[in-house]
Amino acid sequence: MTGRLLCEPNVSEGRDAARVAAFADSVGSTDGVRLMHCSADPDHNRMVLAYVGEADAVIEASRRLAAEVFDRIDLREHEGQHPRLGALDVVPFVALDGLDTEIALRRCRQFGEWVGERGVPVYYYESAATRPERRALPAVRFGGFEHLASRMLDSDWAPDAGPPVPHPTAGAVITGVRGLLVRFNVNLETPDPAGARAIAREIRAASGGIPAVRALGLELARRGQSQVSMNLIDYERTSLATAYAAVCGGARARGLRVVGTEVIGPVPRAALEGVPSDILEGIDSDQILEARGKP
Repeated sequence: MTGRLLCEPNVSEGRDAARVAAFADSVGSTDGVRLMHCSADPDHNRMVLAYVGEADAVIEASRRLAAEVFDRIDLREHEGQHPRLGALDVVPFVALDGLDTEIALRRCRQFGEWVGERGVPVYYYESAATRPERRALPAVRFGGFEHLASRMLDSDWAPDAGPPVPHPTAGAVITGVRGLLVRFNVNLETPDPAGARAIAREIRAASGGIPAVRALGLELARRGQSQVSMNLIDYERTSLATAYAAVCGGARARGLRVVGTEVIGPVPRAALEGVPSDILEGIDSDQILEARGKP
């Protein structure tokens, strides 16, 4: 089998350093896997990991991570700015270096069945989706953990694997196979998130804004700031520079000042071409996907 599999899970924990370290170690200690990225944000109360390797090794690392997360997180005690459906909220897989997408899909579903066998319901999204309405992540996560039980009463939202009710502490897991995306945040010098939310509504594709952009406006209470948090799901259609210019324009129109940017997780080199240097200040060279060697 040629090619590698990339996994970029989002975990509902960004404040407890011991938990964050344990989750990272569960991945990093797996033979044949390279942990490329781990970041945690206390306002989002969420961490993002990225790891790569041969498909079997990546699935093993994902199982180890899931076991740790299910054991340590109780969503009934969790609160944060970022929406979430589960303790292990989203587990996206990306086929790299010529890996057949069908192989990635099979491994994704094997992981989903494994999670379901442990009593946690699973929804497949993006290329793994079993219904068109489940393809987009925001549609699957709509309502979050707090409304999951009532939503699952509707047969249209029965899970793809696992029990037909939420796990009491872990909620549900969303997993699928998607292409490379760029997580790009722009921070504003105001603690009031109203402006960030208005800008997010203005620019997101679902509201008729910029193509291939998903956006949320969030409060960053610990920093005294607010944030336009974006997923650029097709950076060739909408670049970082275009997204940044749109947020800056929305901020100026509202009398707000942009005070920083963040790129979370690995980013393909092509996504950085032509991007102004001030946007790239926070990017670590290790985040560039092509810069990292094979495990």
